[in-house]
Amino acid sequence: LRNLGGCISPDNSWMFLQGIETLSLRMERHCSNTLAVAEYMEQHDDVAWVRYPGLKADPMFSLNEKYLKGKGGSLLVFGLKSDDGKKAGQQFIDSLSLISHVANVGSCQSLAIHPASTTHSQMNPEQQLAAGVKPEMIRLSIGIETVADIIADIEKGIQASKA
Repeated sequence: LRNLGGCISPDNSWMFLQGIETLSLRMERHCSNTLAVAEYMEQHDDVAWVRYPGLKADPMFSLNEKYLKGKGGSLLVFGLKSDDGKKAGQQFIDSLSLISHVANVGSCQSLAIHPASTTHSQMNPEQQLAAGVKPEMIRLSIGIETVADIIADIEKGIQASKA
């Protein structure tokens, strides 16, 4: 084991290779879906801000062009317009049905998390802000589902966040 590394079984090797062979196709879908979601949210009246390097207005756009060939990846963060960002974020997450509420990233399924009430909830508000976690911030890892279905679920969440 020390000299040769782990020994993967033939079946696991075959499954691993199947995933590698389709990775470029999945990444194209991840990136095109995420750009469509980011553009939708950038125009939304109830969204305060959006960070996605594939958007021309994003401060990382030039680096995205240089290093990621303009693809941008599958992660984006945004902030809901609300007087109580933490409550709005929790209501957004609670209303989702297609998008799963988990802290993972990079799945074929779309995933969402509200860091202020989950991953960073042990910090006080000042510590959260120092860490770049705003109360209204939602992190999305966009999957390969039909983009219209993803946007519909996000819209449902945005409407619920206003309740």
